[in-house]
Amino acid sequence: MELDRRSNEFAESIPSSFSSRQRERLISAMSEVERLMRASAVRLAVEPPDSLDARACLDAYFQEINERFDAGCDPAKTLSATPQEMSPPSGVFVIARLAGRPIGCGGLKVKGTNGDVKRMWVRPDARGLGVGRRILETLETHARGLGVGTIRLETNRNLNEAQALYRAAGYQEVDPFNEEPYAHHWFAKPLTTGPSSTARFPD
Repeated sequence: MELDRRSNEFAESIPSSFSSRQRERLISAMSEVERLMRASAVRLAVEPPDSLDARACLDAYFQEINERFDAGCDPAKTLSATPQEMSPPSGVFVIARLAGRPIGCGGLKVKGTNGDVKRMWVRPDARGLGVGRRILETLETHARGLGVGTIRLETNRNLNEAQALYRAAGYQEVDPFNEEPYAHHWFAKPLTTGPSSTARFPD
């Protein structure tokens, strides 16, 4: 992309009078600026969960977890998250895009005052841009609008980065609340009217 080209040109123009350490620091700073600029260009939108882009994201999601789970993953055996369940008023589906290209997704299905996060995924080459956190926060915002009091999710033990994301976002591990066959960890978070709630469950 254009940003990469300009970054490479600038790296090549770094004065030779710089020490190796100075060059390393400058290149590191340039990389951070580039990362932040890419992150700022990510756009999120609510879309039909059966659109072409949504299906492409979901196909990539299942392909990745099939590769990462110990015994693979059969989509037919997972708990349901149908297009109807992730569409208003029953839920919502969010797609993240960078330069028009789908790079992530996440869904929400509502059951009474509980909202379950489903199908969270970010393209490997887009990780590190905070996309997963933004998708999660967007789902939480819509959950509040749908009257959800507690938002929940489950994840597999091999998805360490997902567990880290949920814990950092204020989710606490709880007892299993469903029978998802591929889950090893269950999390929940109470929602309040504030967008950055730090409410926690009692010990």
